[in-house]
Amino acid sequence: MESALNPYSPGSGRRPFELVGRQSEIDAFDLLLAKTRQRRPDRGIVLHGLRGVGKTVLLNEFRRQAEHAEFMVVFLEGRDAEGGPEAVRAKLARSLLQAGRKLNRRGAGERLVAALGSIASFSAKLGVTGIDIGVNLNHGRADSGSIEVDLEELIEDLCLALAEKRSGLIFIIDEMQDLDEGLIAALLSAQHLAGQREWPFYIAGAGLPNLPSVLSEARSYAERIFNYRSIGALSREAAEAALVVPARRFGASFVPEAQDLLLSASGAYPYFLQEYGYAAWETAPEKTVTFDDAKIAVEIGRAQLDQGFFPSRWKRASKAEKEFLRLMAIDGDEGSSTAELAERAHKKQSSMTMTRASLIDKGIIYAPALGVVAFTVPGMADYVKRLHE
Repeated sequence: MESALNPYSPGSGRRPFELVGRQSEIDAFDLLLAKTRQRRPDRGIVLHGLRGVGKTVLLNEFRRQAEHAEFMVVFLEGRDAEGGPEAVRAKLARSLLQAGRKLNRRGAGERLVAALGSIASFSAKLGVTGIDIGVNLNHGRADSGSIEVDLEELIEDLCLALAEKRSGLIFIIDEMQDLDEGLIAALLSAQHLAGQREWPFYIAGAGLPNLPSVLSEARSYAERIFNYRSIGALSREAAEAALVVPARRFGASFVPEAQDLLLSASGAYPYFLQEYGYAAWETAPEKTVTFDDAKIAVEIGRAQLDQGFFPSRWKRASKAEKEFLRLMAIDGDEGSSTAELAERAHKKQSSMTMTRASLIDKGIIYAPALGVVAFTVPGMADYVKRLHE
């Protein structure tokens, strides 16, 4: 089939041709926006799940919804390769400045223009300059140097101005579990205060399965200020639609056996469906994907995953950490008892604590329960087994 028409798009955060199985989350965010326009309080939204399930795609969809509704949208990613907490806070300041620049236009209103001065003060205190939003610093607001105090003052000033226009402030935060403890606590405090005072401020965050516990450890009330949504593999019906509908739009189809093989290989995970769908389109010479086409597509798709998706995690692990992962792979993707891992390694459990903690910090594994660890990436266990073999 013609490569230029390939409707599948494997990649981080890319919106698939057919976004299926997530309407409940999209509707929940749309309701949040609608309630905000009616000046009715609601809760923020937190998405949590393994990598490759489409959390970032959903956050991007939320961003589009909010921008279409003319809300002020600030985007932040928790992960930062270099620079630590200061670099992430600088990114937050730049994102605020960019959003403020979009708002400072004719008809913005005196109160909103004054509130934008708090963004300038907040950013200047963090040493972020170079983005002129056309306002003066709002001295005495959001410039104390305390991230918690400054965020609350900044959000209060913006929300009171935005509420007059029946709008609001949305923070879209990806990889939220990677934010430093101080920033997480400040964001939760601001969301909590916004709920109490009915400010139109909401966090729409996403992260790994352990994100709810990370938030609860930072602030005990975190479990009550968010609408938590567990994002996992698609249902059988939704997975079929994600695979079949894009091809159908271009006059292509799958024989039942080919469809079943691709769905089974993908485990109904959105990212894997895109990878195998893409390979099937590139492999099939005709517009009907046969079982033989699908078998080749699975091999090509798996090889592609083995070259990029999985190694990016594996290569970050030290020698000791790789051995820890090999021991975990014996149990598959369901999770491993840390006590059993120590027994397999013929070591004391306490001697493996630092290795476990380091792998969690790197986002390669997480702790779904006390004394249990699991891979953050579906299919990682099979990949590790393939490497060992």
